[in-house]
Amino acid sequence: MRPTDLVTVTIDGQQLQVPKGTLVIRAAEQLGITVPRFCDHPLLDPLGACRQCMVEVEGQRKPFTSCTTTCTDGMVVSTHLTSEVARKAQEGQLEFLLINHPLDCPQCDKGGECPLQDQTLAHGPEGSRFIDAKRRYQKPIPISALVALDRERCVLCARCTRFSSQISGDPFIELFERGALEQVAIYEDEPYSSYFSGNVVQICPVGALTASSYRFKARPFDLTSHPSVCNQCSAGCNLRVDVRRGEIQRQLAAENMAVNEMWSCDKGRFGYEFVAAGDRLRTPAVRDEVEGLHATSWAAALHKAADGLQAAIDSDGPQAVGVLTGGRLTDEDAYALSRFSRDVLGTDNVDFRLRPRTVEERDVLSAVAGSVGPTYDDVERADVVVVAGLEPQEEVPILYLRLRKAWRRSRQKIVVVGPVLGSLSEIAWRWVQTAAGGEADALDALARPGTADGSGHPGDIDDVVEALAAAGQRVVVLAGERLAASGGALRAAGRLASERDIAFAWVPRRNGARGALDAGLVPGLLPGGRKASAAGPVGQVWRRLPDTPGMDTTEMLQAAADGRLKALYLVGVDPVRDFEDPRLARAALECADTVIVQDLLPTQTIEFADVVFPAMSAQERVGSFTTWEGRRQPFASVVPAQGLAQLDWDIIRQLALTMGTDLGWETAADVRREAAPLMEVPVRATERLRALGDPHPQPVDRPSRDEGSFDVVVVDSLLGDGTMLLGAKALKETAAPVTVWVNAEDARRIGLAQGSHVRLTGDAGSVELPAKVTTDVAPGVVVVPGPSSGLAAATLVAPGAVLRVGLEPLDQASDRVSDPTSSSEAVGQ
Repeated sequence: MRPTDLVTVTIDGQQLQVPKGTLVIRAAEQLGITVPRFCDHPLLDPLGACRQCMVEVEGQRKPFTSCTTTCTDGMVVSTHLTSEVARKAQEGQLEFLLINHPLDCPQCDKGGECPLQDQTLAHGPEGSRFIDAKRRYQKPIPISALVALDRERCVLCARCTRFSSQISGDPFIELFERGALEQVAIYEDEPYSSYFSGNVVQICPVGALTASSYRFKARPFDLTSHPSVCNQCSAGCNLRVDVRRGEIQRQLAAENMAVNEMWSCDKGRFGYEFVAAGDRLRTPAVRDEVEGLHATSWAAALHKAADGLQAAIDSDGPQAVGVLTGGRLTDEDAYALSRFSRDVLGTDNVDFRLRPRTVEERDVLSAVAGSVGPTYDDVERADVVVVAGLEPQEEVPILYLRLRKAWRRSRQKIVVVGPVLGSLSEIAWRWVQTAAGGEADALDALARPGTADGSGHPGDIDDVVEALAAAGQRVVVLAGERLAASGGALRAAGRLASERDIAFAWVPRRNGARGALDAGLVPGLLPGGRKASAAGPVGQVWRRLPDTPGMDTTEMLQAAADGRLKALYLVGVDPVRDFEDPRLARAALECADTVIVQDLLPTQTIEFADVVFPAMSAQERVGSFTTWEGRRQPFASVVPAQGLAQLDWDIIRQLALTMGTDLGWETAADVRREAAPLMEVPVRATERLRALGDPHPQPVDRPSRDEGSFDVVVVDSLLGDGTMLLGAKALKETAAPVTVWVNAEDARRIGLAQGSHVRLTGDAGSVELPAKVTTDVAPGVVVVPGPSSGLAAATLVAPGAVLRVGLEPLDQASDRVSDPTSSSEAVGQ
C-alpha cells in the first residue's frame, strides 16, 4: 500500500498507521484495545446506535462513537482506559440501557455469554438511580418457528435489522415506533421468513432474540465447544458445535472469512437433530427368509455382503455389480469407495449422481475434478459473474450471500442465463432469458459473439458481451448441476470460460459431491479426473483397473431391473426417494439378488436391503469435506457414535478384507495420505476445459412446444423432507410452501390467480399444487419442486421423455395455502 493511502493515529499513547477510512474501533483492535460496543459488527454498516463505544478525541468538545468515526492523519484518541470522559460516557450509557432491562439473567438463555452482562460488570455503574416501574411487554413472542423475541431485553442495537436488510436481503424484521416506544417487531401480515434467521440470534448482544431449539437447555459453562464443518451443502460453512453430556445442544456459525465469513444458513445451524434421533441405524442387520431383516453382528453382516458381491462376480463378472452413492460421504469415504469398486470388485459401475445426467457432463466434470477453482473471494472480487443452472439461495445459501454482498458493495454485474431467475431477481444485472433447454445457445453467444442465436434477446446478449469484454479476466462462471439436464449447456458454460480465459466453477448442491467427483465416483473417471486410459499414478497405487467402461446410475438401475446386474452396493443414498424415476429404482431393487445399504437413517431403500451397515454421521467422526471451490476442510469428531455405527471408509476396508483384499489403511489419515496426491491436481479447471477442445458446438435438437403445453424445470428447495432433517421439526416448519412457479403472462392467459391451485398433467400422470405467479420464470416454463419435496419428475413425465406438461387452473380456495409472494423487481435497475 502506498504511504499516501495511510494515516497515522495515536490511541492511548500508542501510534500506528492504518489505511484511510479505517474506523477508530478497528484501529484500536489492531493495538489489542477492546472498546466496549453492542451495535458494532465488522460485517455490518456502522450505525452508532448503542452509543457504548465512546472515546475522547483530542481537540473535540464532546466524545465520539469509535464505531462510526474514521481515523484521520495525526488524530489522538483516548479510550476508557486512559480518559475519564470516555469512561464516564460509557458508564452512563450502560446505566441508561439498564433502565428498562428486566435483569432476568438467571432465566435468560444469553446468561453466561451476554455482552451486556460482561460490560456492566467491567464498565457499568455500581448501582441504578432509576426507581420507577420498568417497561413491560408480552414475552416471548415467536416471530418464527425458530426464533423467539423478548422485547424487554432489547437494547435497540439494530444488529438484527441491519443483517436482514444488508446481508440476507429479507427485511421481515424491523424497528417500529419512535423514542421510548421503539421496538423490534415483524409485520403482522408477513412472518419472519428467512433461510438465515439463526444469524440474528447469534449476533444479538443480549437475550432479545433466542433460538427455540436451545431455550432453557444449557448454560455456556455446561458446554464443550468443538470446531466442525457443515454437512448439509457444498458451501463448507465452518461451525462451532456445542456439546453437553455427549449430545449436541446447538450449532453456531464459526468465523472463517475465506468461506462463510461469520454466517451460516438455518439448515446448517439447526439441522443436527438426526444425529441422536431414535430412528438412527445403530446395529448391522441382515435379511433371511425366516426372520426378515434383523439385527446381527458386524462379522455376520460383512460375510453376507461379501458373499453376495462375490456370487454376482462369479456368476456374470464384475459388470454384474453396481455401486451407487450420494452426497453425504467425506473425501476419505469417497476415495475408499472408488478404490474398492475398481481395485476389489473390478467394476467401473460407480456413480454419485442420482439427478439427471448426460455423457457430455462427464467430460466437463473430468476437467473440474481435483482442479483449483475460483474461491468465494474470487467471486466477490469479480466484475461480472455468470450464473447458469443454479439457484444459489436454495442450493448453496452462503454463495448467495457473497453474491449479494458483492452486488451491494461494488455493484457487481450478475448475469443469469436460463429460464429461471429465482432468488437472484433483486440483484441480477441482466437476465439472458432462455427457453427450457436453451441455455447452450445463449452461453455460446456469450462465448463467441455472432456465432449463435442468443435465444431471442439480442439486447441483453450485446450488453453482457460488452461487459465481459470490459471485465477481461475478472469474470467467474458458476455452473449448477441443473445444466446437465439441458443438452449441451454444461459444455457451453465450459466453452465460455475457456474461450475467454475466465474462471469456471461447477457448483453442486450436496456437501460430498465435489469430494465424490475428485475421488472418481463417476464411470470412466478415476481420482483427479483421470481417464482409465491415462491412469498415471492411480495405476501405480491400485492393484488393478477395470477393463470394461462402466454404467451410470440410470444404466445400472435399468440393468438391475432387467436382471443383468445382480448386486447393488448403496452407500449413503436412497434411490427410491432421490432418483428421478422412483419406479425404475424400485424395480431395480426388487430384481437385484443382493442389495447392500450403508447409511445413517432408515430410508425407503432399506425395505429392499439384504444387508444393512450402520454408518457414523459427520459429527461422530474424523474426516474432511471439499467445498464447491475445491477447498478441503478437515474436521474432528464432536460426539460419540450411536450404537455400533462405524466409519464409512472403515466399513469398506473391512468388506474388502472379508473379500480377501487388504487395502492397507488403519486410520483416516492413512486414507488421506494415499488419496491426496491422486485427488488433487494443481491446475485451473479453465485450462483443462481448453484441453478438451470442442471448437464447433453441436446444435441441440429440441422438439417444438404446443401452445397449451409448458416445459418443466425442476428446482430443489433448501428445506425439503430429507432424512438428514429428521427431528428438526421447527426448522421444517419454516420451509417455503411447495408450489409450482408460473410466469405472470402465462397465468393471465390461462386465468390462474396467485395462490390458487393448478393441475399439472404429463404423459405419466398428474399432480395438483398451489401456484406461485411470478415474473422470475420465462414464458412457457413452469418450475416444480425436486425430489427433496417428495415430488419426482417421473410422477408427471415418463423417463427419457421431454419434461413437458399441461396446466389446468382449479377452482380451489386460495386460503388452503399461504399466499406465495411474487417478485416484481426489475432486473438491471
